[in-house]
Amino acid sequence: MTSRTTETSPLVYARAAGLLYLTMVPLGFFGMYSHSTLIVPGDVVTTVNNIIASAFLFRLSIMSALVVQIVNIVLVLVLYKLLKPVSRNTAVLMVVFFLVSVPVTMLNELNQFAALLLLSGADYLAVFKTDQLHAQVMVFLELHEHGINIAQIFWGLWLFPMGYLVFKSGFLPRVLGLMLIIAGLGYLQDTVRFFFFPAIASVVLYTFWGELLLALWLLIKGINIEQWEKRAVESEDSKLLRRNS
Repeated sequence: MTSRTTETSPLVYARAAGLLYLTMVPLGFFGMYSHSTLIVPGDVVTTVNNIIASAFLFRLSIMSALVVQIVNIVLVLVLYKLLKPVSRNTAVLMVVFFLVSVPVTMLNELNQFAALLLLSGADYLAVFKTDQLHAQVMVFLELHEHGINIAQIFWGLWLFPMGYLVFKSGFLPRVLGLMLIIAGLGYLQDTVRFFFFPAIASVVLYTFWGELLLALWLLIKGINIEQWEKRAVESEDSKLLRRNS
């Protein structure tokens, strides 16, 4: 019991997770704003001119996407510390699903760098005609969109174990766990729609709210520390029983 008192308070993990989660909101919105401003679907000339005229904004959108993933790595590790007393194995599954999405998402940004390189005016690009370069730019931008939808598979999958952990925790509201599971279904549904029914516009409106409300709850309300400590003791006891059996 004395060793536990020297450990970091679970409330610190809760506040840190909420803060990290919320820092991704402006970064994510900035990326979406940049893309909606610069990229005009079906209009190659306007898109290319926008990227050339606002190359710095385009680069900032790439950098924001990379920063989000770095924040995500820290976030999922903090959430692991917070939720592992509920079920260590499920918490590990949550971490694995999310960490898989990080390299997929970061490497996907190479498609946007490729678009910039094609518009850089480098001497080795002189072998291509202007319309050929512009067509390749659009191909890489489309590949980036497909890459996001591949990463989105894991953005959905990690929410299932996390939603389960929150629901079973006893130190966070069960409704937040249910909302996270619904959000996971929303991400997967949108990925299926993108790959198999691309003509249908995305209508998923509920993926965002579960994560946002969890972040706000963790930052403002925190957790029920008494229930967390009870879970932690139960987890330690079950670990000792397994060791001694």
